[in-house]
Amino acid sequence: MKHTYMLAAITAMIPFAVSAADVDLDELREMVSKYKDIEVAKAEGYITPDNHCVSAEAEGLPAELGAMGIHYIQPALLEITGTDPRVGGNSTHTDWTRPSILIYEPQADGSMELVAVENLVFEAAWEASGKTEELVLNGRNWDHMADDPATPGDEAHGFMPHFDQHVWLFRENPMGDLMPFNANVTCEHHNM
Repeated sequence: MKHTYMLAAITAMIPFAVSAADVDLDELREMVSKYKDIEVAKAEGYITPDNHCVSAEAEGLPAELGAMGIHYIQPALLEITGTDPRVGGNSTHTDWTRPSILIYEPQADGSMELVAVENLVFEAAWEASGKTEELVLNGRNWDHMADDPATPGDEAHGFMPHFDQHVWLFRENPMGDLMPFNANVTCEHHNM
């Protein structure tokens, strides 16, 4: 029953809006390709606070949804204000040429492969900024992430309520380039 509910929640994240901020994914792929070298990302301040590899199964979702991978965040772009009890910040950053999050898949040889980028906007910061437009990328509304007290899961992944959008630039996603999980990504080679 829970999996049916969660799968319905994932598929409900597919709304389309009339007005959209359009990004050419081929151009974006080229602009962020320097981050394929994780050392470049680290040199620019991207960090993974908990080295956690996010998989659908670990989040209480059907395993066939796959995974996201390990998120490397850029604290300055997210304007992190604290981490207790959850990560909070003032980010209203929506610039895709410098995403606030890079997502890597752990490889069998211990290396990390860049698979996606993500931007995250804190709901309270967006509202406080006075912005009223919907967050949309290529016709798809960003996902709204907030914990549901009726479930044991961590739907917001340790963050305060926020909007986020994944873009699968370096790994084909059978569910679509803008969906949160990717069945072609795995955490099986992750070593804490």
